[in-house]
Amino acid sequence: MIPSFAELGHLALWLAAAAALVMAVAPLRPALAGLARPAAVGHGLLLLLAYAAMTHAFLVSDFSVALVASNSHTAKPLLYKLTGVWANHEGSMLLWVLILAIAGLAVAGARLPLGATFQARALGSLGIVALGFLAFLLFASNPFARLDPAPPEGMGLNPLLQDPGLAFHPPTLYVGYVGLVVAFAMAVAALLDGKVGPQWAKVTRPWVTLAWGFLTMGIALGSWWAYYELGWGGWWFWDPVENAALMPWLTATALLHSIRVLETRDALRNWTLMLAIAGFTFSMLGTFIVRSGLLTSVHAFAVDPTRGLFLLLLLLSLTGWALLVWALRAPRVAEGARFAMTSREGFLVGNNLLLMALLAIVFIGTLYPLALEAWNGRQISVGPPYFNATTVPLILALAALMAVGPFLAWKRGTTRSLGRRLLPAAIAATAAALLMLALFGVAGVFALLGFAAAAWLGVASLQLLLRRGLTFGRAGTALAHLGVALTILGASASGALQREALVSIPVGDGFEVAGFAVTLEDVAPKAGPNWTALEARLAVRRAGELIATLQPQARTYTSPPMETTEAGIAMWRMGDLYAVLGKPDGSGRWQIHFWWKPLIHLLWWGAALMAVGAVVALGGALRFAALARRRPAAAPAPGVPLPAE
Repeated sequence: MIPSFAELGHLALWLAAAAALVMAVAPLRPALAGLARPAAVGHGLLLLLAYAAMTHAFLVSDFSVALVASNSHTAKPLLYKLTGVWANHEGSMLLWVLILAIAGLAVAGARLPLGATFQARALGSLGIVALGFLAFLLFASNPFARLDPAPPEGMGLNPLLQDPGLAFHPPTLYVGYVGLVVAFAMAVAALLDGKVGPQWAKVTRPWVTLAWGFLTMGIALGSWWAYYELGWGGWWFWDPVENAALMPWLTATALLHSIRVLETRDALRNWTLMLAIAGFTFSMLGTFIVRSGLLTSVHAFAVDPTRGLFLLLLLLSLTGWALLVWALRAPRVAEGARFAMTSREGFLVGNNLLLMALLAIVFIGTLYPLALEAWNGRQISVGPPYFNATTVPLILALAALMAVGPFLAWKRGTTRSLGRRLLPAAIAATAAALLMLALFGVAGVFALLGFAAAAWLGVASLQLLLRRGLTFGRAGTALAHLGVALTILGASASGALQREALVSIPVGDGFEVAGFAVTLEDVAPKAGPNWTALEARLAVRRAGELIATLQPQARTYTSPPMETTEAGIAMWRMGDLYAVLGKPDGSGRWQIHFWWKPLIHLLWWGAALMAVGAVVALGGALRFAALARRRPAAAPAPGVPLPAE
């Protein structure tokens, strides 16, 4: 009998595991190290075949595959048949190893100036990680498990996941995670080879930049989806799943800055290697938190305790191995170049310390409740009050340093002309705080400091863009910092300037909030492809003029059955009019929750600008990596900085 495409996919998964094993063991013997590259190529092609087989099963609605039967339906739109491949536990892990395999193909195909042994050892580390996750898929979470007999129809996809924003959120994050895995693999290879220096930083920085950019966009996509789809009116709740993505991002941000110091000044060698290992560790931790069954969330697909235990053992094994390599080899890494604390390196160290403090706060706030519940069954909630009170002061301090650092010189910076250079930024920060206080009545200290910090960093970033001799690196830094300023401005405005009203009114009645007159004109049934809804029609007027009509819905899906909320949103003058339809009270009155959210979109425009900065910086990093390949023997004299990009 000719095997089905799904069975060929399952076979390809086993063969990919064999190729990963060859990648892992080949570098252990010099005579076999040459096998690492062809094994990486075979591993990548086999996983492409396995993923294509799973995609085909979803497209043709092959319900003999249990994963398809549990997460698809013949009536599901084509887009969600494609994204349904990863909108579940097994499929998301299959996508994870596929992206890792594609990264392995890229590393295998690159001409690395650090030599064939370094390349083989980097591929060996990628093989070890891939082998661990493939073992999990094959023995604990098989995506190609079959049903006999096959059901006539599938159960459908979680309605909350049938959305473009969330559909592309997981793969974007996974590219970021895998970029950190590659940086880690190169750190291990550098530790084993003793090749830690500017050349290694040039080779590794593109992967760190890529990881940071994709993590930024992935987190922003998740935040945007939560804002408009869940109907709770917010954009970040400090949910453990959100934090699981934030922790690798914080580590990647610190690594991106420290590897820049290593590339330019041959300083912070051990610190940079430690951050590369930490980035890998928090990527693994995030995967464990989301996929182990510890949490009940739309992000976290439920799995049984056996799978959770397998993932925990995998996490401990991989991170334990990483830390063991670090402990054994890091003492042999020579000290890098020294620098004054008033130099650019000194301010980047301050940047790193603040990021690590933020990471510690998020780590404790996320893991402590989970650990406490696992220890004695006691449940506690650590939410926005804790995180906001502890992180906001550090974020403001970080913004202050971000504006100053790029204006300092490497090695021996001087502060003599710093006041003159940053005077425009200081004037803008003072004006922003006074404007918010005088015109909008913003009285909170941290709120005023938030507006001031956004103006301070934004103007300083624009100054950096306008300086002569603009390079890829400087442009990328300026754009990313400007994006951070916009995000801080959006967050500050959403907290200090937002207004809301929660009312219960009959059709035909209305209310006022923040100068808007809102009238509930109608509530009527509406039908969609696989859902029915009650849809409200809200007319919003300003000074008697109709400016928007909002149509929030309370939906009920049929496959699978679920009730959801669809917010009604309309943009108006740099802000959002946002409404949610609640339950009726039985007497003809409907609950309406309405918000005015000025400048809210700056949150996501800022994140997009950060990603653009990463793309620009990546262009510079790739350019200098190419130069490094052409001049592999070039090395800086002691105390002489490399050309800054």
